[in-house]
Amino acid sequence: MAVDARETARARGLFLNAPDRPEFHLTVVDYVVRQFPQPGAEVPRDSMVYVWFDFGDGEGGGGVREPRVPRPPKGGLQRELDRPGDAFEVSSL
Repeated sequence: MAVDARETARARGLFLNAPDRPEFHLTVVDYVVRQFPQPGAEVPRDSMVYVWFDFGDGEGGGGVREPRVPRPPKGGLQRELDRPGDAFEVSSL
């Protein structure tokens, strides 16, 4: 949340900037969706860390969902076809 991000940055001697929130100092309950530099990157004390609370155009905001690729076949299970010339060929009556 915005409050946690500010407190964490202050505790580590960093400055926080939110380009998508001009009233960032008033923001309390908003979730950080990305930051630069990336989390865990080593930066010198008194560095500026940029955080964003909204996704940009075309990034979506539907949460973390990965597509299922390849998609499962339609129609349920399918029987494997017999090989031509199979000695144990299954015949239908």
